[in-house]
Amino acid sequence: MPENESWEYSLHIPNDPRAVTISRRTLRLVLTMHGLIGLVDTAELLATELISNAVRHTKGPAALKVSWSAGVLRNGALDTDPEPPEPPQQLQQLPELEDGRGLALIRACSDLWGWQPLSGHGNWVKYVWCECAA
Repeated sequence: MPENESWEYSLHIPNDPRAVTISRRTLRLVLTMHGLIGLVDTAELLATELISNAVRHTKGPAALKVSWSAGVLRNGALDTDPEPPEPPQQLQQLPELEDGRGLALIRACSDLWGWQPLSGHGNWVKYVWCECAA
C-alpha cells in the first residue's frame, strides 16, 4: 500500500464495554492490511483510551474513526456527550490508579491531540482525536 495514499474507516459501536475490544481488534486488522505494523501497538493503546472514555462517560453510541493521510495516522472517537474532555494531567502527577489516566496517556503517546464539538452530524456531538506520525 503506498504510504502517500489516503484512507479513512469508521466503526460504529453500541454503548457496550465489549466494544473497546472489538474496536482495538478492528484497528489492528486495518493497520496490518495497510502495512502500518509499526504503528499498531501505539494506535491500539490510543484507540482503547478514546473508545473507553466514549463508552464509560456517555449513554449513547460511539464510533471509532481511523484515517491515514500524508504519513499521519489519526484515531478519533465520536460520542454523544456535549461536554469537553477533562484536561489531561502529566502521567507523573497521577497516582498508580486504573482510572483517570486516559487523556494523560493520549497526550503522552501521541504527537497531537484535541477535540471539537460537532453539530449537524446526527447523534454525534463531540469528536476527540489524536495523531501519530509514521
